[in-house]
Amino acid sequence: MAMKYIIAIDQSTQATKAVLFDEKGRFVGRSDLRHQQIITEHGWVSHDLTEIYENTLQSVRDVVDKTGIDAASIAAVGISNQRETTALWDKMGNPLAHAVVWQCARAKEITERFQEEKEMVREKTGLSLSPYYPASKMAWLLTHLRPKEPFCLGTMDSWLIYKLTDGLSFYTDYSNASRTQLFNLHTLCWDQELCQLFGIPMTSLPEVMDSNSCFGYTDFGGFLNKKIPIHGVMGDSHSALFGQKCHCKGMAKATYGTGSSIMMNIGSTFAASHAGLATSLAWGIDGKVEFVLEGNIHYAGAVISWLQNDLKLISSAKEAEELAAISNPEDGTVLVPAFTGLSAPYWKEDAKAVLWGMSRTTGRAEIAKAALDSIAFQVMDVLNAMERDSACSLKELCVDGGPAKNSRLMQFQSDIARQTLRASRQEELSAIGVAYLAGMAAGISKEEEIFGQIEYDIYTPAMDSQTRIRRVNQWNEALSKIF
Repeated sequence: MAMKYIIAIDQSTQATKAVLFDEKGRFVGRSDLRHQQIITEHGWVSHDLTEIYENTLQSVRDVVDKTGIDAASIAAVGISNQRETTALWDKMGNPLAHAVVWQCARAKEITERFQEEKEMVREKTGLSLSPYYPASKMAWLLTHLRPKEPFCLGTMDSWLIYKLTDGLSFYTDYSNASRTQLFNLHTLCWDQELCQLFGIPMTSLPEVMDSNSCFGYTDFGGFLNKKIPIHGVMGDSHSALFGQKCHCKGMAKATYGTGSSIMMNIGSTFAASHAGLATSLAWGIDGKVEFVLEGNIHYAGAVISWLQNDLKLISSAKEAEELAAISNPEDGTVLVPAFTGLSAPYWKEDAKAVLWGMSRTTGRAEIAKAALDSIAFQVMDVLNAMERDSACSLKELCVDGGPAKNSRLMQFQSDIARQTLRASRQEELSAIGVAYLAGMAAGISKEEEIFGQIEYDIYTPAMDSQTRIRRVNQWNEALSKIF
């Protein structure tokens, strides 16, 4: 029998990727197309919805051409997406504005009006009232554009599903819905009170589906000879959690990119955070939802970029690892990288960065070590907050992303968090998650077979307790200089 394939569309902030896997879960190839970052003098960040859709079609064509597979052997599609980026379009599928990107805070004026309702918003959605989320972005678009009904509002998954199905499907999944700040995590429905607060017509929102539902059929604009099902949809961080096989309560993942997204599966029961985290839905599969606690930090890989591009202390990320390896282990220098404030779990937006504890012998190597270690300390604090909020001991930490290839950093992360780390050698975790989910939902992939394709490097705690306590105390003392 001929091999079948699954295409994952990974629609991220910088680019749209088409990633091809075979039915056994093996990576076959990928094609990327970057899109324009439209930034105004006000600092507003937008994306061209038409450009992203056209890049989606082209990236699929490119990966098929590049790999040489028979396009007729593609059996299913999965979609992962940048989560909070918000789109507005008409029923004909024409954009009514550029997408408002998750980074964009233009809707701050909206959220500032609703400070008296912020506890209600958090209790219902698990999210702190913020212009980061789509609810206020949607309100901003409607206030400034005043489009005539009917129109569609949604996140990037809904936009792509709508376009790929020629307007026949207007859906989102539970993971993306839970990040809009309009979805009630207790009733698992769009919330009428929240929609009224933000001025969002409920008829303009997509229907919420299980993440492994059939979201419709596509031929990628006529590229395929027959239409195939879109069978797996999740926000990118949720998809990475699924791809890391964190399917059980107490399992967590950390994706190290420019910042870091840390997620912990807390099972089928909602738990409010009292330690500076967000509660969301991991996914809905076969009628059952799973919840997550999530914390995001601003500076992970960006700390390495700061060393290289701003301080000129290193010429490459690899050099940071090499310098840290030869640094003085007794040096107590600590970096708190609060260059744009501190996010989870501290939430001190006016914080300033601190390089603390230097001695006369502190040099390049020690500063490089302090920068790398700051990533692990921040992740450690988020993990500790997750354990407090969930009353659940972390089973293990699965990691991915560029900095996860730094073996010295990963060993220190394992040591300082006192956790076993499972570091994926694959880079496509967001694509893997929806591709595997789509393959299983389409009945062409077996769970035990596909997840066996992912290779890992394992790190276990090796630091003695006395050294660990000293290092954690140094970090906490440096934090105290900010608070």
